[in-house]
Amino acid sequence: MQLLPESARRLAAWCALALLVAGVGWVVVRLLAELRTAVTPVLLALLGTALLGPLYRRLVKARVNPSLAAGLTCVAVVAVVGGAVYIVVAALIDTGDQITASLKDAARGVADHFGAAGTSLDDLARNSGELLRKFGGTAAHNVISGVSVVGETIAMAVLALLLVFFFLRDSDRAAAGLRALAPRGTADTVEAVSRRAYRAVEGFMRGTTFIALIDALCITVGLLILRVPGAVGLGALVFVGAYIPYLGAFISGAVAVLVALADRGFVIALWALGVVLAVQVLEGHVLQPAIQSRTVQMHPAVVMLAITAGASVAGILGMLLSVPITAAVFGVVQELRERSADAT
Repeated sequence: MQLLPESARRLAAWCALALLVAGVGWVVVRLLAELRTAVTPVLLALLGTALLGPLYRRLVKARVNPSLAAGLTCVAVVAVVGGAVYIVVAALIDTGDQITASLKDAARGVADHFGAAGTSLDDLARNSGELLRKFGGTAAHNVISGVSVVGETIAMAVLALLLVFFFLRDSDRAAAGLRALAPRGTADTVEAVSRRAYRAVEGFMRGTTFIALIDALCITVGLLILRVPGAVGLGALVFVGAYIPYLGAFISGAVAVLVALADRGFVIALWALGVVLAVQVLEGHVLQPAIQSRTVQMHPAVVMLAITAGASVAGILGMLLSVPITAAVFGVVQELRERSADAT
C-alpha cells in the first residue's frame, strides 16, 4: 500500500535528484579548487588554444610543419601578450599617480558638494585607510607566502604555454581520443557535444578580444580629445576589464568619468560619460550582435551569476574563467537539446 500520493512521490524524487546533483557539483568544485595548480593551466591553455587556433590553422594550410606552426604560434602569443602587458603596465605606472590623485580630488569634491554627507565620506575614507594599513601589515608579515604565490603563478603560466603548444599540435587527434574514451554507443554524442562547447569558447574568446580592443581604442581616443589625464592608462584598464562582461566595463568607465570630473570639471566629465555610454551602446547593439551572433547568447543575469560564482570560488581568476566556462556549458545544453529534438 502506497502511503504517499503520486505528486508527493514525484516531488520527493525531484528533490533527491536536485540534492544529488548539488552534492556532486560541490564535490567537483572542491576537487578543482584543491587541484587548482593543475586545473588552472589546463583551462587557460584551452582558452589560449581557442583564441590562437585560426593562426595555427593558417600556418598549417601554408604547409608549415605542425610542430613548427604550434611553436611559432606560442612565440607569437608570448610576444603579443608580453608586449601588451608591458604597454599596460608602463601606461598605468606613468599615469597611475595622476589617476590616483584625480580620484582623490573627485572624492574630496563629492564630499564638499554633499556637505553633511562629506563627514560620512571622510569617516569611510579613514576607516578604509585603517583597513588597508591592517591588510598591508598582514601582507608584509606574509612576504614568503607572497613569493610562493608569484612562483606558483609563473609555473602555471609556463605550464599553460606548453599545454597550448601540445593542444594546437595534437588538435587533430582530439576527436579520435574522445571517441576512444567515450562509453559504448555514445561516441558520436560525446564528439558533437565537445565540438559545440569548443566552438562556443572559441567564439567567445575571439569576439571578446576584438570587442575589448575596439572599446579601448574608442574610449582612449575620446579621452585624448577631451584631454583627460591618463587616457592611455584608462584605455588599458578598459581593455583588461572587458574580459569581465558588464562589471569590468562599469568599473573602468566609472574610473574614467571620475578622473575627468576631478581634473577637467563637471562639463568634461559629462562628455566623458557620454563617450563611455556611446561605446557601451555601440558594443551592446552593434558589436555584440555582429561579432558574437554565432556563439552562445547568455542573458545578462546568467553572466552576472556566473561572475559572482567564479569570484567566490577563485577570485579574479574565477571571474575571468567563469563566463567562457558558462558559454561552453550552454553550448553543451543546446547541442543535447537539439539532438534530443531530432531523436523525437
